[in-house]
Amino acid sequence: MRNATRSTAFWVRLDTTSTEDFMRVFKYALLLTAVLSLAACGERAKLPFSAGVGPKPTLPAPNKTLIPTVNVAKAVHWKAGEKPTPAPGLAVAAFAENLDHPRWLLVLPNGDVLVAETNAPQKPDDSRGITGFVEQTIMKTAGAESGRSPNRITLLRDTNGDGVADQRDVFISGLNSPFGMTLSGGVLYVADTDAVLRFLYRDGETSIAEKGKKVVDLPAGTINHHWTKNVIANADGSKLYVTVGSNSNVGENGIAAEEGRADIWEVDPKTGAHRVFASGTRNPNGMGWRNGVLWVAVNERDEIGSDLVPDYMTSVKDGAFYGWPWSYYGQHIDERVKPERPDMVAKAIAPDYALGTHTASLGLAFSDGAKLGDDYADGVFIGQHGSWNRDPRAGYKVIFIAFSGAQPKGEPKDVLTGFLNDQGEARGRPVGVAIDKTGALLVADDVGNKVWRVTKR
Repeated sequence: MRNATRSTAFWVRLDTTSTEDFMRVFKYALLLTAVLSLAACGERAKLPFSAGVGPKPTLPAPNKTLIPTVNVAKAVHWKAGEKPTPAPGLAVAAFAENLDHPRWLLVLPNGDVLVAETNAPQKPDDSRGITGFVEQTIMKTAGAESGRSPNRITLLRDTNGDGVADQRDVFISGLNSPFGMTLSGGVLYVADTDAVLRFLYRDGETSIAEKGKKVVDLPAGTINHHWTKNVIANADGSKLYVTVGSNSNVGENGIAAEEGRADIWEVDPKTGAHRVFASGTRNPNGMGWRNGVLWVAVNERDEIGSDLVPDYMTSVKDGAFYGWPWSYYGQHIDERVKPERPDMVAKAIAPDYALGTHTASLGLAFSDGAKLGDDYADGVFIGQHGSWNRDPRAGYKVIFIAFSGAQPKGEPKDVLTGFLNDQGEARGRPVGVAIDKTGALLVADDVGNKVWRVTKR
């Protein structure tokens, strides 16, 4: 038996959270304590981490257990003088500190940096009862969702070029769990959790006072399981592409709750008219363009073992279906999902490149404009927020994957590590990544409440 103190969850579903259920919740809390000793003999990865990486990952049989693996890295934040560990030949320093859950980044043409300071919205019907109690405990322990959302975008400016933001302004306030941002044709688009908004942008301004105009409503509501929404424009600004994550792990809230979700939308920014550009992507986040092709980073499903399912990045094909919830990584059927849909499974295509199981790969930035040396000249940076459903833990770092022509090649290269301390606690967790105007890599750290700046040594 291994470390019996490892955090573990016993998933019990209650369909009500009224006061009269308090004693029932208490009873199951005692049961949770009783099964902790069983958890010490629980599920653990049998394959090396590298098996779940690359264009052809190894996909073993599912290992669904009574007690799913919950291996949370407790958030402890950075101590004075601590910082992540850069790869050889690189250096790292804080670009901005003392932020409030910085998650996403946008570098403006003049070099200013916008950072979305944000947290989860209220979602009272998301995983109710014991399931919700345990999930919320996990998120708070991990530092991923705690406290009220700042609901703002902050502008960071380095006025003297020393690599540190010495000016900070609230750029837009009063938003609703904002996440993605993109600038196109003099318009700043912001993806709130429930809508895409547009703001007129003037170069050099430090704040926008006027209210944003709604472009399109996005699925949200009282469940809103994967609440982060991202947005990116195409080259001529004629279309926006918006990521909308699923409303559950594998459809357990009912397929009706997934209407318009687990999709990438194509939106007309002038009219708000939209269509599903690609579907079956459980939780898509970071997006980027390479040679006119849209790429996306996607978080896959949980609770079928530490060796399943790899998160991935993929080029996005118009009209493609990527499997969720009925199958994963192409046509590997998820038997938990009822009723079965063999017709949908037959349509599912495999993604291009696996990023490892349960890494929570969120940020994606191609190396266009990066000045970090030849090793990082052609490829993509990925921010991996870190696992909770894997033993041993995975992610908690920034990686780089080189490209050859149109496709990624070879093994990922660690760019920034050390987010976990020697005790396995999370000092930080990387989310969004971006290349600044000088060619440095910026990394939003939503647990460390910093933006890190990686440069060539």
